[in-house]
Parts: sequence; C-alpha cells; structure tokens
Amino acid sequence: MKKIFFTSLFCTLLLFTTHYNASAQSYRTGAGLFIDAGDGRTFVGPHIKHFFSANNAGQAMILFADRTTIIGAEYSYNQPIPGAQGLSWNVGVGPQVAIRRENSDFLIRPMLGLEFKIPSAPLAFGFDWRPWWNVSDSFFRPGRFGLAFKFTF
Repeated sequence: MKKIFFTSLFCTLLLFTTHYNASAQSYRTGAGLFIDAGDGRTFVGPHIKHFFSANNAGQAMILFADRTTIIGAEYSYNQPIPGAQGLSWNVGVGPQVAIRRENSDFLIRPMLGLEFKIPSAPLAFGFDWRPWWNVSDSFFRPGRFGLAFKFTF
C-alpha cells in the first residue's frame, strides 16, 4: 500500500510540473551541510547537489551519527514556485546504505521539499520531508526530515 501511495504521489507531481516552463536551476552545483532528523537519531554530514539539466538534479551525501554512517545518492525533479523568487519545490527518491559494526541496512528515501536560493548571495537552504523505508528490516518511518545548507557555484 505504501509503495502505491508514493508511486502515485511521485507521478502526480511529475505530471503537474509539465504545465510549467520555468527553470528551477538558479545555480549549477551546491555543497554544504546536511542534517537528517526526526524520529530516531539525528545524522549530520556533507552533501553535494548538482543540476544535470534545468530541472533535474542529483545529490550525494555521507551522514554520521552514533556508530552509524549513511551513504546515499538521490535524484530530484526541481521546479520554481511562480512569483516567489529563489524558492522552488522538489520531489525525488534515492537509495541509501546505513553501515554499522554489526550489520548494514539498505534504505529507500523518497523526498518532497522546498529550497530557497538567496538571489543576491551564493547560498541555498532546503527543507525536505524524507521518510525512511528500511528494505532490509522491512519497516517504515514517516517522521524524518532533512535540512540542507549549501554554498552554491
């Protein structure tokens, strides 16, 4: 049921975006600090986001918390919000691996968020809802969120 919900949400948002011709890209690459928080532990680490075209971006991150390292990559579709200079929304998904001494888990992380690029400065901030679907142990945590702070170039 959860798979159907997220697939439907992703497809609906993707179809909705075809009505806009504006580009979400106000920078090519951004790098900085990413914080993944919510129910459970808080993970912090570096990340980089790169636009491959006007609306399509990839993001990679390495996050750390108490004896756990998460390595992840994701794709996002980005679209500006009309009338709000520098503000855009994004939707995406990507795999992550949580590595611990005892074992490792494979995660799928859908995300839906907002990003604000300060028009007069090389800085961008993002806030995402990013549920945690642990494929290895078959559990789902909807209460996870991401904060991104990046220098853009």
